[in-house]
Amino acid sequence: MACLHDHSCEDHDCSSNWSLYKHIDLPKVSALNEAVPGSAKSVFKAWEHRLDSSAGHLESNEGDPELLVYIPFTSDVKIKSISIVGGADGTSPSKMRAFINRDGIDFSDAQSMQAVQEWDLVENLNGVLEFQTRYAKFQSVASITLHFPDNFGGDTSQIHYIGFKGEATQLKRDVVATIVYELMPNPSDHKTKAESGGGYSQVE
Repeated sequence: MACLHDHSCEDHDCSSNWSLYKHIDLPKVSALNEAVPGSAKSVFKAWEHRLDSSAGHLESNEGDPELLVYIPFTSDVKIKSISIVGGADGTSPSKMRAFINRDGIDFSDAQSMQAVQEWDLVENLNGVLEFQTRYAKFQSVASITLHFPDNFGGDTSQIHYIGFKGEATQLKRDVVATIVYELMPNPSDHKTKAESGGGYSQVE
């Protein structure tokens, strides 16, 4: 199901709802079949800049529209919906599949594995649509891999923006790991007694 904006995003401050981009571990974002290495990082930006492609966009190799994008987060997040702004002239992705907390997926894996959720996309050149998740399945997301198997007939697939609406946990992942470590006693850190005496709806 997709949500449709029927108001001024500036007046309703939609940008605050799409702040999960601040929690994306951008240096670790990667994509398979990108024509320009590293270009996947350019599609993650503030909501108000979603239509600004001056920093570049993600495009597949000529004659092969399939894309696979890996997005890790700096803290666990809950994802309510996803927005995809694709390219014109049939280059927008027509389908999206999501895998959660599965690092190192390649195209063979993506084609054979059961996705957590799949969406039939529509062209969203103006960034007015968002695609809702099955929210209960998108809790404690450390990373998400998005598979775009096809487009609307273009020779390549183009993505100009990927946005996530949701919320982040308070603790960053490295902090959580440290707390778990500290809760587990290490014998070498302690003396013995003898020595000492874890569809469409309105966007708000």
